[in-house]
Amino acid sequence: MDIRQLEHFLAIVDQGGFNRAASVLYVSQPALSQTVQALERDLGSALFHRIGRRAVLTEAGEALIDPARAAVRSLATARASVAAVHELREGRLDVAAMPSQAVEPLTSMIRAFSTLWPGVAVVIKAAFTRQDVIDMVRTGAVELGLLAAAGPLPDKEVACHLVGEQRFVLVVPPDGPFSGRQSVDCRELAGQRLIVGQRGTGMRAYVDGLVEQGIVFDIAAETEHRVAILPLVLAGVGLAVVTESWRTLAERAGAWVLDIEPKSTLNIGLISRRTGLSPAAEAFLSTVLPATDTPDIG
Repeated sequence: MDIRQLEHFLAIVDQGGFNRAASVLYVSQPALSQTVQALERDLGSALFHRIGRRAVLTEAGEALIDPARAAVRSLATARASVAAVHELREGRLDVAAMPSQAVEPLTSMIRAFSTLWPGVAVVIKAAFTRQDVIDMVRTGAVELGLLAAAGPLPDKEVACHLVGEQRFVLVVPPDGPFSGRQSVDCRELAGQRLIVGQRGTGMRAYVDGLVEQGIVFDIAAETEHRVAILPLVLAGVGLAVVTESWRTLAERAGAWVLDIEPKSTLNIGLISRRTGLSPAAEAFLSTVLPATDTPDIG
């Protein structure tokens, strides 16, 4: 068994099949199949069921995913440690972020980090819920994660740093309800048409909480694609409750943004594994966190 075999195995898992994995890896599909067959011989077990053009993980394949990620990440850490001798002049850092936090504060964090370490590429991985971010950091798919939580930040499986909070705001079209105002009471959302995100997100939890308070509204659209929210608002489809991170972008696009009263916020956390971070991850944390910051581990 070698690390290339594990990388190819994970590519098939992540890309959902041999064809797309071969394309991403820039190898032929027969060569990829031979690599997997060699790995299966080494392990003495089939890793995939071949069903037509589909590749479905066997139980053994499922069991290999986490150890394979750990092995690949360990090698990447070793390579990055060598690069650290050259003052991080090259390399990459994988960061998972929920959509709103990818707007801010991640943009400002990457700007500060890239100013000091311009040779290190920051690769942003999409995560749509808080648990997605935690799982990606825990399994080694990424080194760092940025998430939002209505309550306490996670502290059991990962190290977590509180980096701020974001309040909820209402985005409306320039000629829509409440335009020209600076704030709106949450009870005034009764009877309005709202654009909402998927369940498991802080913004969806907030609007679901309004229903529990007896504030009834119509759902005009529900989208997993956060980037679709602002265009839908500007098109007059409905209003949207989002976090403060969207304010500047929404205002530049021509929307009107109002504070929602009473104030309600999400805690923003930057998370990492507790040990074994690469020099790039360590440098990112030291760059964006106060010198006196320590993990919030409860």
